[in-house]
Amino acid sequence: MWQEKQSIRKVQKGKFGYLKAQRKKQLMITAILYAVPLLLFFTGLWQTGTRKNLFTVIALVGCLPACKWTVNLVMLFLQKPISKELYEKILPHEGTLVTAYELNITSYEKNTQIAAIAICGNEVLGYTQEEKADCAFVEKHIAGILQQNHFYGVHVKVGKDLKKYLERMDQLNRRAEELRKGIKFVPDQRYPDLSREELICHTILAISL
Repeated sequence: MWQEKQSIRKVQKGKFGYLKAQRKKQLMITAILYAVPLLLFFTGLWQTGTRKNLFTVIALVGCLPACKWTVNLVMLFLQKPISKELYEKILPHEGTLVTAYELNITSYEKNTQIAAIAICGNEVLGYTQEEKADCAFVEKHIAGILQQNHFYGVHVKVGKDLKKYLERMDQLNRRAEELRKGIKFVPDQRYPDLSREELICHTILAISL
């Protein structure tokens, strides 16, 4: 159990297995948040013999945080983690690219699940398993967010064809030196250890659930 909890803490957003780890973590927290009000309610019922007591009031108020976490939990279960088989297909193509997995890109209009992204220079490549995903919309949305954060000239391409995605990753790796050449970059004082590509990834993760 201790090792399981440790592994849950270690999986960060954008890493393979993040959604499953978050589901376990939030499920445990939600269960605890419900257990405390229930314990208070039954304690009051046992001590007073009636539901009309202060313990019941406290228990009802105590359910509010649990309800909030329940909404978060439902949202997590609506997202689709990528399979180990898919991850193992993509992994050999990473090379020097900055990558992230299991993203749910949010916007006011709609959310889009993206299985994986790869970043090199001013190129952001994404792959989605959603048959009904509006790729043009999410491309424009990500590009707009990046521009708002002063990442200019970034091209975003999201597709549904895994074979083409992997081929494009290989192309980016072959042209990596050329694509990164001449791009001016001033490190962000908040994240001095992150490269420009890592900051682009960080910005995309910020709009992902």
